[in-house]
Order: sequence, then structure tokens, then C-alpha cells
Amino acid sequence: MSQPINLNKARKARDLAVRRAQADENALRFGRSKAEKEAARKSAAQAKATLDAHKRET
Repeated sequence: MSQPINLNKARKARDLAVRRAQADENALRFGRSKAEKEAARKSAAQAKATLDAHKRET
């Protein structure tokens, strides 16, 4: 005779596996590395500095 299983726990475990797989897929699709984030931050700061340097004083 086999062991009885708790269907609620089985359902929750299955749902958790699906959510984790979706999260991993999203991390690969939308995630950026720390170096990419830093490069984007530096680029934005440089663009802001360049724009501010070309403003006219009133």
C-alpha cells in the first residue's frame, strides 16, 4: 500500500514550481547585470551634466 498524499500540499508545490520557473524566465529576459546598471547610471549622469552645461542663465 502506498502512502497517502496531501492534495493541498501537492497543488501548492506544483504552483510554486510554476511561479519559480516564470520568475527565472523573467530574470533572464528583463534582468540586467550590475555592470549594465552602473553603465546606464553613468551615461544618464553624463547626459544630464551635458544638458545642464548648455543651459542659458536667466
